[in-house]
Amino acid sequence: MTMLASRLSRIKPSPTIAVTTKAAELKASGKDVIGLGAGEPDFDTPEHIKKAAIDAITKGDTKYTPVGGTAALKKAVIAKFSRENGLEYQPNQIIVGVGAKQVIFNALLATVEEGDEVVIPAPYWVSYPDMVAFAGGTPVTVACPEAQGFKLNPADLDKAITKKTKWLILNSPSNPTGAAYTKEELRAIADVLLKHPQVGIIADDIYEHLLYEGTFTTIAQVEPKLFDRTLTVNGVSKAFSMTGWRIGYAGGNQTLITAMTDIQSQSTSNPCSISQAASVAALNEPTHFLPGWVTAFKKRRDTVAAALNAIPGLSCSMPAGAFYLFPNCTKLFGKKTPEGRVINDSIAFCEYLLEDGLVAAVAGSAFGLEGYFRISYATSDALLAKACDRIKATCAKLS
Repeated sequence: MTMLASRLSRIKPSPTIAVTTKAAELKASGKDVIGLGAGEPDFDTPEHIKKAAIDAITKGDTKYTPVGGTAALKKAVIAKFSRENGLEYQPNQIIVGVGAKQVIFNALLATVEEGDEVVIPAPYWVSYPDMVAFAGGTPVTVACPEAQGFKLNPADLDKAITKKTKWLILNSPSNPTGAAYTKEELRAIADVLLKHPQVGIIADDIYEHLLYEGTFTTIAQVEPKLFDRTLTVNGVSKAFSMTGWRIGYAGGNQTLITAMTDIQSQSTSNPCSISQAASVAALNEPTHFLPGWVTAFKKRRDTVAAALNAIPGLSCSMPAGAFYLFPNCTKLFGKKTPEGRVINDSIAFCEYLLEDGLVAAVAGSAFGLEGYFRISYATSDALLAKACDRIKATCAKLS
């Protein structure tokens, strides 16, 4: 019998992937399931990006590349950071990985030791705490309730930091809430971090270009004194609808980037050469398609939020970015399904929603905040309208 490592007890399967898998199983059995669980744009990858990949294959760019990314892609990443974020890096300060998830995972493995703490605002992306725990660290979650816009209060951050704190993970716009920090809010957080020089910042900016209100700003841009302490993470999956291409990247301290590259050299080695060639085109060429995508997402956000707010027992705040809604379902707790089961938490609600309404969503507890559920509106208007009708009908059956 295979004896598994004890470290596996620190992690659990991704709840978002689990929901997507269950929805796929129901679909395979003939059920008309609407999947709102996955964080994946429904738009096709732009043609010029696909053409760059085809050209790479034709030219024979199908061999190993440097572990941390091709020179061409690093150059494109450096230009992007300079052009859009005012951050200046050298090639030895850049790493390209198999998605932003691997980049963050590598950073935590390279830096976190037993006893180290990582501050994570909650609600959080489901993988953050598990990655910290797998690396041997302790996730320290800080509650960010809806009343404060699901955003980190600087005073709460200050209280959470100890001598053991190694990192703060800051995701803006956020998964699962879509909350986005303003320049002034980041300034207040930066002021706290300046008092604690041992704390690094992982700025997860993967939803940077999906912002509907305000102007995007990243923390190293707001406070240059934090530049050397910040790992600024991004990727092509969300803004360019390239989720399956698996390319993420980051800029940071040279020593850290070297360590992350060493880890990557012993795990996946280089990212796919063809995906890297496509990503060069994505970052270097005009994003003429993006305003249309953002307009479409914003329309979906407004329509679905209005529909959910019209359902008795649900309420939904308006997110500033990303493509998620995080409705409050606490008023439905204590109610019974037609079969007599009591809805006592967000997991029970999402299970009922999937079984009765054939709508797949993710329970808020997976993101560290009970009483909510996450839906992705990165799907067609027709399916979203149908899903809202099903959610309304399913909620109406509770008594």
